[in-house]
Amino acid sequence: MTTTARTDPYPTRGTGEVITPRQDPVVWSAPGVPGPMLPAELLEYERDGFLTVPEQITDAEVALYRAELDRLIADPAVRADERSIVEPKSRAVRSVFEVHRLSGFFAALVRDERVVGRARQILGSDVYVHQSRVNVKPGFGASGFYWHSDFETWHAEDGLPRMRTVSVSIALTENRDTNGGLMIMPGSHRAFLGCAGATPEDNYKQSLRMQDAGTPSDAALTRLADEHGIRLFTGGAGSATWFDCNCMHGSGDNITPYARSNVFIVFNSVENAAVRPFAAPSPRPEFIGARDFTPVR
Repeated sequence: MTTTARTDPYPTRGTGEVITPRQDPVVWSAPGVPGPMLPAELLEYERDGFLTVPEQITDAEVALYRAELDRLIADPAVRADERSIVEPKSRAVRSVFEVHRLSGFFAALVRDERVVGRARQILGSDVYVHQSRVNVKPGFGASGFYWHSDFETWHAEDGLPRMRTVSVSIALTENRDTNGGLMIMPGSHRAFLGCAGATPEDNYKQSLRMQDAGTPSDAALTRLADEHGIRLFTGGAGSATWFDCNCMHGSGDNITPYARSNVFIVFNSVENAAVRPFAAPSPRPEFIGARDFTPVR
């Protein structure tokens, strides 16, 4: 059996790092298309690769989702499910994936027009959920997420062809400047950093706990930080950060007593459905990278 060769617009996981200028829009909708985001907000998102929304959900909704998060991580059946990722040392739950399928509350959040409407407006089409999860970053030692571009992984291992994907992180606890908050390099979304090194078989089993494949070099990260700077996000529970799939971002360990938990939803355009992975032996499981492209309604 022969496999048809295809052109990869964003090469990665080769013998060395490769920088490719972005070949896709950041905001895909036409100017003036109605939606929750104002024109000035879309311009800010396009320029920086991210946008903060101080009150994405209400205090009452925060309490509801916090209670649901606590219920999920306390449920032995959820903890035993492969969709739950635990900390290597403490064995505390770190993330629960596909949470919009495990919980009716989070399913409703995905369909909320304040949320999905922004995704449609940015991506210029109907959208589906490529990935959802709750991240639980308890105090006293929860580990961080090293610097990476999500698109590098989603392109290499899930087969997303183009940069037509947006993420939203909705805070369920206060984001302090000390408890391992999200850091992004503004403007880093405008060039793609293809990483060096092949993708191991079943790489997701390791990468969800500690990233290795798809990690930029220290030299590349230094260049990017010098060029773009680093923005640390703080804000109250209920605030949100929307960011482009190709933003270079990460977070540090949380050694404070104060948890930092959030809901993380990835919306992908239905016109950018996943295909065969571009740099991995096989696709990751569906609970990490969806193969159901049904639009969110």
